[in-house]
Amino acid sequence: MADAVEVHGLTKTYGTLTAVGGIDFTVPEGKVFAFLGPNGAGKTTTVEILEGLRRRTGGDVRVLGLDPWEDGRELHAKVGVIPQEFRFFEKIHPVEAIEYYAALFGTRVDAHALLRRVELEDKARARFETLSGGQKQKLGLALSLANDPTICFLDEPTTGLDPQARRAIWQVIRDLRSEGRTVFLTTHYLEEAQILADQVAIIDHGRIIARGTPDEIIAQHGRPPRLRVQASPGMAPYLREALGVTATVAHNYVEIPLPTKHEALRILGALEASGVPWEGFATVTDTLEDVFVQLVGHMDDGVLKSEVAR
Repeated sequence: MADAVEVHGLTKTYGTLTAVGGIDFTVPEGKVFAFLGPNGAGKTTTVEILEGLRRRTGGDVRVLGLDPWEDGRELHAKVGVIPQEFRFFEKIHPVEAIEYYAALFGTRVDAHALLRRVELEDKARARFETLSGGQKQKLGLALSLANDPTICFLDEPTTGLDPQARRAIWQVIRDLRSEGRTVFLTTHYLEEAQILADQVAIIDHGRIIARGTPDEIIAQHGRPPRLRVQASPGMAPYLREALGVTATVAHNYVEIPLPTKHEALRILGALEASGVPWEGFATVTDTLEDVFVQLVGHMDDGVLKSEVAR
């Protein structure tokens, strides 16, 4: 499988400030790639270099085999982009906006079908200024598809959407992949990345600190499975004494590492014999969000969110 994006030794400096410090990664064709990182990590700078909007300081970058800066005109005809906090002409209608974009790129598109795809057809003749934040995001996604792109750069495409609308956008992204298109996704919703992405890269302080499939990153950087028991804090010292295990207390539960499945049976037997009140248990494993927090050490004051669309 060929690579839609190739990045080797990419650097970007501003005077003495290094925004991107020699990173390497590739994005296979026809896959969803999630690029994650806290604010100020170098994520936006990297994406803008890939889109041909910012000139790199060093390294080699290819998108669809083209240099984004030197071959920008040719590349832009093959790329769809939805920027963060998308804005457009206030008085234009979504149908007009799509037809305008199609005319710019010299493509033919069914505007109503495209709006239906992103669940915005009922606003086809509404002025942009009257749309909600989520509806504007939907229009931005529709416009990113107006030129029939080979690769789509989607910057937080579900921000401001309700759970139902978020699921609709997820389906659009899945459809793009099934059509053989490449999706380069940045998102502050960690579960969104875990659900949608075939490959993930995490950047912090201008360097890639983890990359691979979501499962590979969790397996490499996450903690072992744990048994979480709803019990009073007194259960923890009992288990430590009776079984010699590490038992920690958090909120209203006690958590014990599970190196093997057989260990769970031993722990459950000890729970029954303890005489300490307990109500239930569950096996828990780390998520991509858990790993992200462990790697970067913070959540950007809640900027990176975990929110499953239910």
